[in-house]
Amino acid sequence: RVYIPCIYVLNKIDKVSMEELKILCDHPHFVPISAKDEWNFDELLEQIWERCKMTRIFTKPKGTIPDFSAPIVMHTRYPTIEQLCGRIHKSILPQLKYSWVWGTSVKHQPQKVGKDHVLHDEDVVQLVKK
Repeated sequence: RVYIPCIYVLNKIDKVSMEELKILCDHPHFVPISAKDEWNFDELLEQIWERCKMTRIFTKPKGTIPDFSAPIVMHTRYPTIEQLCGRIHKSILPQLKYSWVWGTSVKHQPQKVGKDHVLHDEDVVQLVKK
């Protein structure tokens, strides 16, 4: 069996007292929000990314700036360049020579890496074909 992580979203926290809110916040997997006042939406979004183990990878075509508006979302905690190529298109991996990576997964900005390199959240990748 595969279990999917869950998050309990409690709405209308603007109607409860501070004491009740502190009790609710002590429980794991609970995120209190107020949809009317738009309170705590950032925490909800952060919990969704964290609990579902999703990673955002940005691509960069050669000679241009990265497109930060459309990340590739990988549903694994530690995706590799090989998995990223498979997510984009299956014909890319046999043609891959190496990749340039900017971000927290590399020591130098940019750094040349192979297909087994593990990417971190919000890394920027430029794929170089043979």
